[in-house]
Amino acid sequence: MSYQIVMSLNNKQEQNILVQWLTWHFYEMPKFLFLVWENYLLFGINYFSINLLFLTLFSPWKKYNWSYPKGFNVGEYFGTFISNIFSRIIGAICRTALIIIGIIVQVVIFVLGAMIILFWFLMPVTLILLVLLLLYGF
Repeated sequence: MSYQIVMSLNNKQEQNILVQWLTWHFYEMPKFLFLVWENYLLFGINYFSINLLFLTLFSPWKKYNWSYPKGFNVGEYFGTFISNIFSRIIGAICRTALIIIGIIVQVVIFVLGAMIILFWFLMPVTLILLVLLLLYGF
């Protein structure tokens, strides 16, 4: 082992356990919690593909697209046109519903993550208050 690694291990072992706990609780673990929170937010974005849903909002639903007739037949042309419009309307409705659900899920993930991190920072204070209340009565 190199000299620097041995010295850093010795310094870590020589630190007070309270200093080690404070470092872990207020520095190392919050970094990890923010990383996990970021991963959940990215997962929600990728799972619902909100960007892709916006880009393809008015595309036909499941690529159901009818081809127009070769000859001049107004009835068939109009029927194909209406069918294609309905396919696009159904696609827009379904994609809009998925976009709304995805945004709601993102908001829930954001709020829950913020609450968990806030709880993590306030946990020592609440534990100290709880111990004091138990020691000195309610």
